Amino acid sequence: MNEHQRPIQTCNHLEEVTIETKSIFDGKIIKLQVDTVKLPDGSTATREIVRHPGAVAVLAIKGEKMLVVEQYRKPLGRNQVEIPAGKLDPGEQPIEAAMRELEEETGYRANTLIPLGSFYTSPGFADEIIYLYAAEQLTAGEAHTDEDEFLEVGAMTLEEAFDAMRDGSISDAKTINAMYAWQIYKLTGKWPV
Repeated sequence: MNEHQRPIQTCNHLEEVTIETKSIFDGKIIKLQVDTVKLPDGSTATREIVRHPGAVAVLAIKGEKMLVVEQYRKPLGRNQVEIPAGKLDPGEQPIEAAMRELEEETGYRANTLIPLGSFYTSPGFADEIIYLYAAEQLTAGEAHTDEDEFLEVGAMTLEEAFDAMRDGSISDAKTINAMYAWQIYKLTGKWPV
């Protein structure tokens, strides 16, 4: 560490104090608000904030392959290959949502879900948090997607997933995080928890 670096710690003197909040949009999945904040130096600024109920993602391993779903992602304007995932329902615990989303999207049920941690997707403007789980001991069942959800279920080896990441078919943070967790598991025999 050089003379200009210091250990990272919580710095309350960097806090931005909210002066006013204006609700702009209240949708099915997200809410958008604009906050006026007081900065540490006393000046003010505007912050556009997306509020999200949180989500789950499931790394489901069947044999030597992870289950994936391919679906069209309108914000990207193209298909995307991802691990099964979805938003939390009001009052729902993340582990319950993970079980539900895995079955809804793939038809599989997991006997065991192992929490692999959580992460914020874009903390510069959104409060969305994703809880990532590894699913083990899968049992096949029947998928029952939402009425406005169209997807194809597939499976990929880790090597195929990294190829898909390189060609851009996989480009979302939750799936890439899951791939690296699986790679660590394959190398060490332990989930990175």
